[in-house]
Amino acid sequence: MDLKPIHTGQCHCGAVKFTVNLPNGLEKLRRCDCSMCRRKGAIVASVTLSNLTITAGEEVLRLYQFNTHTAKHYFCSNCGIYTHHQRRSDPTEFGINVGCLDSINPYELGEVPVSDGVNHPADRQS
Repeated sequence: MDLKPIHTGQCHCGAVKFTVNLPNGLEKLRRCDCSMCRRKGAIVASVTLSNLTITAGEEVLRLYQFNTHTAKHYFCSNCGIYTHHQRRSDPTEFGINVGCLDSINPYELGEVPVSDGVNHPADRQS
């Protein structure tokens, strides 16, 4: 796997391009079983908000929100590929679709933990 500290990524059609700073590699790799993630099936890694920069196609990105409308899910309006989201669990981070990173094959990552999004920590009563 060719993982540089500054890595590029894009949606399927190439309209949305981004750079991501990965000083510690791919962090917090996970899948999620919430209703949204079950359907998109992406492997996600986390970066702080300042470590992701959209370099092209910001105008074609679309926002989708559901349930509490806290998480912000972004996808390309041309090809429909989910590129990243601002996390509900930690709004100071983006979750990035590892499958959108150039030269990364998510199927080579081995076993990836599944987060319990159905029983989201923010939904639990204290």
